[in-house]
Amino acid sequence: MKYTFIIFTLLLITACRKGDDIAPAFYSCQFSFNDSSSTSPDNIRYQDLLNSITGSGVTGITMSVYHTGRGTWNGASGKADLHNNIDMQPCNISRVGSTVKMFTATVVLQLQEEGKLNLDDKIAAYLPGDVIDKIENADQATIRQLLQHSSGIYNYIQNLSFQTASINDLLKEWHADDLLKYAYHKSAYFSAGADVRYSNTNYILLGLLLEKLEGKPLYRVFDERLFAPLGLTLTQFAGNNHVPDGIVRGYIDLYSNLQVIESTYYSGWDYYTADGGLISNPYDMNVFFRALMKGEIINATSLQEMLTWKKPLEEDTEFFPIYYGLGIFKIETPQGIAYMHSGDAIGYYANMLFFPADSTTVVYAVNSNYGKIDQFVSTKDAIENIIAITK
Repeated sequence: MKYTFIIFTLLLITACRKGDDIAPAFYSCQFSFNDSSSTSPDNIRYQDLLNSITGSGVTGITMSVYHTGRGTWNGASGKADLHNNIDMQPCNISRVGSTVKMFTATVVLQLQEEGKLNLDDKIAAYLPGDVIDKIENADQATIRQLLQHSSGIYNYIQNLSFQTASINDLLKEWHADDLLKYAYHKSAYFSAGADVRYSNTNYILLGLLLEKLEGKPLYRVFDERLFAPLGLTLTQFAGNNHVPDGIVRGYIDLYSNLQVIESTYYSGWDYYTADGGLISNPYDMNVFFRALMKGEIINATSLQEMLTWKKPLEEDTEFFPIYYGLGIFKIETPQGIAYMHSGDAIGYYANMLFFPADSTTVVYAVNSNYGKIDQFVSTKDAIENIIAITK
């Protein structure tokens, strides 16, 4: 899901940063297999799609498409770094924001399988009262409700004080305690379980739960439970390294005129929390999503729990009809039902879609957003355009 993030005029003052001089070797990467995408029958059609997107003003895009019987196609277009004129490569890594929520939910379900928690336990049974008591509904909400955004708990990102504080210090590294304060003493959206509404606060609490039960920081939890077992060699969590070698530069269309400004260092509020902070590329995310759907990470019972849907009482008329699962969404598209999760940070956006009817998987990431750029990558029309060609 997309962050609700308001760009204030104040950002105009602080956002101007000249690009760093970076050697091309910084962005060198390679897949751990012999990628034959260039000889795929789909290559020209998919590459034309990516070129049309970057030709519209998007700085750079990477994409990974899987079809049963045809395998995986990986491609890229545009620039990884405008200042140094570096071309984007399919293996390049970028920030992929809230897509990490699906990873978080997967680990929570693993812990239930291991008997370390029950989804219907209240989160208050695990976290300290000095946190729970200050967040309305947190004393009643279950782990399942947090995963499904049905807790009603206020989304800290919507707090105007947080948005102002974040923009006044775009380089600040926020930790869970700093962020949760912006949800303290704020009215819940509804009684726990009564509806669904997206809230990053839910996943901050889930991240604290994982760290407590596992006794280690989130980046190690993800490394040990997901990244290493699945061979996701180009995936990491920002809490371990905020701006790692190889991460492409991020850009924002601040003035909504397609004249982008670099924002690589302006994404610091979710480095340590389970509501964002993932760094990856579409191929690794494609591998994760398909393994999850094939029951290779969690068992069939857990997967069924993840894919138990709840429809919001109020429909978002600007997006596809949507249903909330546990760390995952179901949408109704012209190409059929898709499971999905998207995510963004300042200067980055990613989206991953899985079509259960035939296991087609489409994952893409871009290193620019906001302003006019969003219409080419993250709106309903943009997603329809991409899946019309790739599905």
